Amino acid sequence: MAKATGPNFVVPFKRRRQNKTNYYKRFTMLKSHKNRLVIRSSNKNIILQIIEFNNKGDKVLKSVFSKELRKFGWYPKANTPTAYLAGLLLAKKYPSKDELILDIGMARPTKGRILFAAALGAKEGGLKLNIQDSLVEKERIDGSHISKYAKQLEEQNPEKFKRVFSDYLKNNFDVKNISSIFYEVKKKIQQVS
Repeated sequence: MAKATGPNFVVPFKRRRQNKTNYYKRFTMLKSHKNRLVIRSSNKNIILQIIEFNNKGDKVLKSVFSKELRKFGWYPKANTPTAYLAGLLLAKKYPSKDELILDIGMARPTKGRILFAAALGAKEGGLKLNIQDSLVEKERIDGSHISKYAKQLEEQNPEKFKRVFSDYLKNNFDVKNISSIFYEVKKKIQQVS
């Protein structure tokens, strides 16, 4: 912690001290006068919001929580296919021709993050985003890597399979055929008007 000596000591804003907001990054986004696509993830959910700046406080125009995918027959977890489908759903709920800025907050922009899968889903759903497709591994979007691992684990260690995929099994979600379910759900979302 810095010592408070001399007249030039400045205490950072509270949200910066708590590592919640990078004000420099936020200011550069706001200077563009474009709406932001804000993507956040927790251990269980993915949250997408389209936010408009307002002097009195940001205004949320549309939002999607990954839990909403249950209506389409998808069991949401914080993984790549769920993120992609949530992004696609947001694009269907908010058909806009305006360009958006991607805001991932304090998360590190690492290749393969589920935040980028959500952004790719929104982009492929019709939102204008300046994002490189190479930030997401295309073969992981449909969840085939999950089904491959589930099949392999069930053959090698059935007890571990039941433990690792217990949430899916409790909810009668066929994790071994997750990629075919993914495409069915994607088709349902694309038909939303």
